Amino acid sequence: MPVHTSLGPTVASLLEPLADVDDRGVAAIDGDDAPVSYASWRDHIQAGADLASALRDRLNPDRPPHVGVLLGNTAFFGAVLVAAALSGIVAVGLNPTRRGAALQRDIDHADCQFVLADRGSAVDGITALDVESPGFAEELRAHAGATVRFPDADPDDLFMLIFTSGTSGDPKAVRCTHEKVAFPGVMLAQRFGLGPSDTCYLSMPLFHSNAIMAGWAPAVAAGASIVLRRKFSASQFIGDVRRFGATYANYVGKPLSYILATPERPDDADNPLRVAYGNEGAPRDLSRFASRFGVEVVDGFGSSEGGVAIARTPDTPEGALGPLADGVAIVDVDTGAPCPPGVVGELVNTAGCGQFRGYYHDPGAEAERMTGGVYHSGDLAYRDDDGFAYFAGRLGDWMRVDGENLGTAPIERVLMRYPGVTEVAVYPIPDPTVGDRVMAALVLPDAGDFDPADFTGFLRRQTDLGPKQWPAFVRVATSLPRTETFKVVKRQLSADGLDCPDPVHEIRRT
Repeated sequence: MPVHTSLGPTVASLLEPLADVDDRGVAAIDGDDAPVSYASWRDHIQAGADLASALRDRLNPDRPPHVGVLLGNTAFFGAVLVAAALSGIVAVGLNPTRRGAALQRDIDHADCQFVLADRGSAVDGITALDVESPGFAEELRAHAGATVRFPDADPDDLFMLIFTSGTSGDPKAVRCTHEKVAFPGVMLAQRFGLGPSDTCYLSMPLFHSNAIMAGWAPAVAAGASIVLRRKFSASQFIGDVRRFGATYANYVGKPLSYILATPERPDDADNPLRVAYGNEGAPRDLSRFASRFGVEVVDGFGSSEGGVAIARTPDTPEGALGPLADGVAIVDVDTGAPCPPGVVGELVNTAGCGQFRGYYHDPGAEAERMTGGVYHSGDLAYRDDDGFAYFAGRLGDWMRVDGENLGTAPIERVLMRYPGVTEVAVYPIPDPTVGDRVMAALVLPDAGDFDPADFTGFLRRQTDLGPKQWPAFVRVATSLPRTETFKVVKRQLSADGLDCPDPVHEIRRT
């Protein structure tokens, strides 16, 4: 377990001031035409206490009190989080896009005693309690009016298990303590001036760390109202913001791009949203979204583990993550020596574990992450002469081309300049002789519009594209395989290689 000192707040301490609040609360949008449910914070917390009582009756006290959660962004999911804060039950966020043996592996690995599911997230072959069934409703009624008691939780007590995205292998269960959730909630609420008069819009999946730590926790810390949408909808985003007076929203990955792809209207900027905060937004979309919708967009850099964080500053160049903070460095993957400007290496936290609180039942991965007492992020980056960091891909994306290690992100940034392209993924495929070849997948509205000769001419004009970064093959697609949190599953693209359902073009460098 990483060594750290716990002095921070707890989720229970953030919820306690809301126990008697009736003038704001939690609204939940089930779908475009479905009625909206609403509960004051008082009633929502009572629902959490009732649920905690019911779940405790089902749990075996001799086993870890872990409960799997296969739910959309619903008021019930919110009640599960309250129940966890009140009772010591540990919610285990499960990814509904996982299937069969893979999902069962996650359930077993996290020691879930049972799984809660709703109609939109239940998975065939997985035994789960239907939380929308009449039988479960009757069970909850038997616990109505349970005592609301806020425990004196330790900041280091386990609150939730959140799985990594698993884009490069089996997901790992990240230990999310009370402090790990509550601390960013307080920090972001203070940073953005959120308070009781604000409304926070949460449409990113609550089984993921971004929604918990950048959406739900800041809302609770601020004593704000919450609006939950069962599943993200680009076409409904601004309409929801206007309808509920949302002033803050979180995102991860591509949602800003999807919203920008909706038809423009002259009144787009006429909305109450003040801040959109998240990570992994496409660099070119951050300023476009801010300008079109009149919103401050703040894109940070971090991971579910929380060992390294980089925040953008007003002077951060376009495409950069932000300045390297004290204790965050870029080091040579093999030697651990600091990398000079322009050289790709791994982002590490030399000061220790940061907010990393370890993995559940995975001591080997935990020890690897903290090799030498330094937190290894597994993310590649380089810095410029002014100390601003640029993302260069994941360590698992590292390609060995003609004896040189290459990151994928710098190549992707170049290819995104090609007219008409909406998305790019760069990944390795085996070279017939040794090492890797570079392959790129381009997303175009119409794959038939791709002209290999025009694309080759474009590549020749890119002065910052090195000869070894030149893509040997291009796959032209209308979409890419994704996780529920919009991350591209590159291991699938690499496995497909040239044998894929989309057109593939060889791009010769002559």
